[in-house]
Parts: sequence; structure tokens; C-alpha cells
Amino acid sequence: MSSAPLSSAPPLRWWSHAWRLAVAALIGGLAWNTSQVEMAPLDGMQLAWFRVVDPLLGVACILLTLLRRRYPVTIAAIVTVVSTVSVTANGAAALVLCSLATRRRYAETIAMSIVCIGTGLLTDTVFYPKRPDIQPDWYGPTVLTATVAAIVAIGFAVGARRDLVWSLRSRAETAEREQHARAAEARLLERNRIAREMHDVLAHRISVVAMHAGALGFRTDLTREQTAATAKTIAENAHLALQELREVLGVLRADTALDDTPEPPQPTLADLERLVAEARATGMDVSITDTTTAELPATSARTAYRIAQEGLTNARKHSPGAPVRVRIDGGPGGDLTVVVGNAAARAPGLSIPSSGYGLLGLTERAELVGGTLDYGPDPAGGYRLRAVLPWPAAVSTGER
Repeated sequence: MSSAPLSSAPPLRWWSHAWRLAVAALIGGLAWNTSQVEMAPLDGMQLAWFRVVDPLLGVACILLTLLRRRYPVTIAAIVTVVSTVSVTANGAAALVLCSLATRRRYAETIAMSIVCIGTGLLTDTVFYPKRPDIQPDWYGPTVLTATVAAIVAIGFAVGARRDLVWSLRSRAETAEREQHARAAEARLLERNRIAREMHDVLAHRISVVAMHAGALGFRTDLTREQTAATAKTIAENAHLALQELREVLGVLRADTALDDTPEPPQPTLADLERLVAEARATGMDVSITDTTTAELPATSARTAYRIAQEGLTNARKHSPGAPVRVRIDGGPGGDLTVVVGNAAARAPGLSIPSSGYGLLGLTERAELVGGTLDYGPDPAGGYRLRAVLPWPAAVSTGER
């Protein structure tokens, strides 16, 4: 049975209708002309019917075939019944039976085929009986059955081809939709990656710049040397922010299909001491405890670094002057735990606009490596950021 919808049949243009009707008219005309030779002599009324009414019914049936796609079973039944009393309608009957078979609905096609054979036999024996000296009794039913079978086979073949074309077209459309969906997903992932990289690169540096610039605005007790040192720190961090931003943009603009230049190395846990030193240089009270002894996989190491960096940035922005504690624990075959916590704020936080994507980006980073991230206030009034990242066991090579 056909799995394609009825709309899988392509719409017919006027010339497609024209040649089909022409073939039906030709078959009907040949049947009418042949019947004049093969049928027994007719009386006056029968002869008038054959010469006048029969062709008119045939023309009417041919016109009815124009509706065969809209009402396939109904039109097939009407034309088949009319063909009982009109041999000229045989061409139209063949067309509607073939059209019905293209639907590949076996029950209705077989039923209509039986009706066609029955009406044909009724025509040959009752309405237009054949001359016994022209053909044997078995000839008519055999030819009729073979003709109906051939018409049905042609219809099934046409329907199978339509279903195949519909299936291929449907698969192509589905593949195109899936390709568009994958492209949209890739664009979304790329935008998220850009947002994470831009935030990680800029948030840390800009918070340092903002803190020192704010200090210059209300610290009137600074000496000239202290002011110069603060201005130098601002300039250095602004320069580093621009440099890191330039590196990120260079990576994002690079065409990896045409450019084999390796990406700049990303910071890992090995750079954490430098990050803490920079934070201390800005006046933050930061302590770090690292109990790890083995080397962490590169992806997890980068993620852990970004988590620690974001924790220090948030502490600098929202809890200036508060002590910050960074703790890193774990080992191969277990998990790596990164905790960044700060005490309650000792002064109002910096008025730096927040993108709102920092913690969201960290959550995505942690999930990408199979880890988790949770954050929120602690009972002492401070804030804690905690990430748990998988640390695969080291693979032994069997060498000693």
C-alpha cells in the first residue's frame, strides 16, 4: 500500500490532460469501430443507440475523467457502469482504472477491476453480443481480463514511481531542514563561545581598571608616586585587555579551513599563581591552597582557570577588601574541585555594569567537560563559587 499522501501525484498541466483524453478517445473510437464488425446484427432501436447515444455517452465519460483525481472512486464507478451500455466509454474506463491504480490501494483497485471485467462481459453477452463465427467463447473474457490486468499493472508502476519521487523529495527536504537546524545550532554555539571568551578576557582586566580608577577618584591622600603606580597599573591592564581582545578576535576571524596557524595558548591551572599574584598586586587579600600533584587534562585545566578567574573578578567587583580563598583539590580517577569564596564585603561594590553572562558562561563551560557548577551566598554572609570537574584516571602504557 502506498505510504505517500494523495498529494504526491504531481499536478497535471493542460497538455498532460490533453494527451490522456486523446488516448482515451482513441481507445473508445477503436472499440466502437471494432464492435461494428464483431457484434451481431442490431434492430432499429439498438442500432440508433449504438450510432448516436453510445458515442455521446463516451464523450461525456471522457469529460468526467477530468474529475478523476478529485473523486477517484466515484468517477471510476460511474464511468465503468456507463461503459456497460457504451463501448465508446471503454477508453474513459481504462483511463480512470489506471488512475485509480496509481493510488496503490489494493482493495479498491481489485474491486474496481472485478467490476470492469463484469461490465465488459455483460456488454458482450447482453447489450452488444458478439457474432459466434467471429471468435470463440473464451476469447473475449480472456482478452478482457488480460487488458484489465495490464491497465492495473501500468497504474501500479506509475504510482510506485510517484511514491519514490515523493519519498526522495521528502528526504531531501528533511535533510535540508536538518542542515539548517544544525547550522543554526552551530551559530548559537559559536555565539555562546564568543560571549564566553569575550567575557573571560575583558571582565577580569576591566574590573582591575575600574577599581584603580575609582580609587583615584576618592583617595586624596595618595602620594605622587602612589598615583603614578596606580595609573601605571591601569594602563598596563588596559593594554593587556586590548591585547587579549585582539587575540580572541584574531582566532574568531581566522578561517581554519585556509589558515593552519595554531591558536594562541589558553591559560590553565599552571597560570593560576600568576593570576593570584596579579590580584594581590591590585590590593586583594587572596590565599590559595592547591593539593593537586598530577597534571590535569588541558580542557579541564582551562575550565578550572576560568572558574578561578571569574571568582576573583566577582570578589573584586562585589566585595572589595574582603579576603578571598581559593582551594583546589582532587586527583586522577576522581573529581577536581575548585572553590572560590570570599568573606562579606567591607565596602560597597564597584559600580561596573554586569553582562549577566559570567556565571552562565561558567556553567556552560563546566557542563561541556562533564562537570557541575554551583554558586551563592554562604552562611557567613560571603559568597562561594564551587565547581566539580571530572578528572579521568591516567592511562597506563605498560612501560616501566
